[in-house]
Amino acid sequence: MSDIRALFDRRTDAWERRDAARLAAAYAEDGVVISPMFPRAEGRASIEKSFVSLFRVFPDWTVTFEKPCVDGDRVMQPCHIKATHVGEFMGIPGSGKRVEFDCVLVMEMRGDLIAKERRIYDFTGLLIQIGVLRGKPAI
Repeated sequence: MSDIRALFDRRTDAWERRDAARLAAAYAEDGVVISPMFPRAEGRASIEKSFVSLFRVFPDWTVTFEKPCVDGDRVMQPCHIKATHVGEFMGIPGSGKRVEFDCVLVMEMRGDLIAKERRIYDFTGLLIQIGVLRGKPAI
């Protein structure tokens, strides 16, 4: 478990630096990332490209991680995102709008590398914030 915690400490630093190569290095060569924001990324090179794309669209992407929950080779980590929508995203031109939303990363580990990661975002909230969807305040 200490190896996994060390990996997550390194990942946090790589996120803060927006270092796509270091982030991708945390995944197995045949790792998979499933995200609602970008196409399914399979393989470390594809995962690195997804990080490069993410930082092009949201150059100030900031993640605040909560402590990961580790159960054997499965890890769940809640986090909070803050970013500015600058580049084209899913055919939507950069809006310059600030977004803020919660997410959960669900991972399967292979040794001290991530074999599979599923990202669960408040995607509806993100689309409302950049002006794609409209929402009414709850009563």
